[in-house]
Amino acid sequence: MRSRQRMFAAVMRLLLKCLRLGRRRRFKLVRQVEQLWHYGHLCLRSLLYNSFTNSDVVLDSLFEPVYWLVDHVTRWFGVVFVALVIGLTSSIVAIVYICLLPLILQTYTPAWICWHLAYGHWNLIMIVFHYYMAITTSPGHPPQAKNDLTGVSICRKCIAPKPARTHHCSICNRCVLKMDHHCPWLNNCVGHYNHRYFFSFCLFMTMGCIYCSISGWEMFRDAYAAIERMKLLDKERLQVAANQTYYQTPPPTFSFRQRAFHKSVVYLWVLCSSVALALGALTLWHAALITRGETSIERHINRKERQRLQKKGKVFRNPYSYGSWDNWKVFLGVDVPRHWLTRVLLPSPHLPHGTGLSWDLPPCVTEQRAPLLAI
Repeated sequence: MRSRQRMFAAVMRLLLKCLRLGRRRRFKLVRQVEQLWHYGHLCLRSLLYNSFTNSDVVLDSLFEPVYWLVDHVTRWFGVVFVALVIGLTSSIVAIVYICLLPLILQTYTPAWICWHLAYGHWNLIMIVFHYYMAITTSPGHPPQAKNDLTGVSICRKCIAPKPARTHHCSICNRCVLKMDHHCPWLNNCVGHYNHRYFFSFCLFMTMGCIYCSISGWEMFRDAYAAIERMKLLDKERLQVAANQTYYQTPPPTFSFRQRAFHKSVVYLWVLCSSVALALGALTLWHAALITRGETSIERHINRKERQRLQKKGKVFRNPYSYGSWDNWKVFLGVDVPRHWLTRVLLPSPHLPHGTGLSWDLPPCVTEQRAPLLAI
């Protein structure tokens, strides 16, 4: 009898221990769920940790994977874009030398021949020089030694002082002095030291495309009409073969050289006209920015600052603008009148004004206007 009571008591004690252990496990699971809930709530509230966070910050965070993909694709395809520019430009030059130049030498007057030879080769030299300098010249970066570096803010990516007009390029993963934008067609950033080369390349490439489009208009019309005649003759030849009328004389055929000549002229005119429209619009856009003393990034910053101050009844003035004419002289590096020939109309590797770290008054500026507010 006593042995049964002892066995029953042991079984009850074991059952109570199991119940206590299960209860502890349930309490531990509930505590883990509560901790995860508080942690998730804290992460959600961290998006609104200060008054500067708004919907734009949230959207930037959501689109960060898209930005990462675009940056890496642009970085790897930059070499392809450069090769494409070189290949298309070389094809146009080859067509001009092989197809058009012999025709010009045979049909044009000596005065027009001299004009085409002089202007065409000058324009080609300017395009090649400025494109080479734009892709090989570093845009400028802040120095690694940060002891004597004067910064107006801290770069969020580099965690380093950032001088005025300096911005971080997510594709190059470096801060760029006076950054305008990252150009995939150069596979390089457009900044303080190669901004002039980039704009000059766009300008002379546009001028060259317009020159080819205007000069080759009559040749394009004749070549296009010849291609249409080729299509009609090919259709007639197929009809003759289908009817099996061997007694009829087959229509004359164009030789391979004639076909290649006409198609090359059409290709030249269409490509040059398209590039002239697209690149011409880009050149005008950058010319307007240079006239105002701004870069592409600064335009958006200045517009927001102008709108903010306008609501307060104040006026914003760009501290880096010295007037339209002086802005162009500073940008092109024209200090004396002869520089318009030696530095603008001829290839020149001269450096821009300043170091990109500080912005003192250039020597070519006649008057200094005190800015009302600085960005």
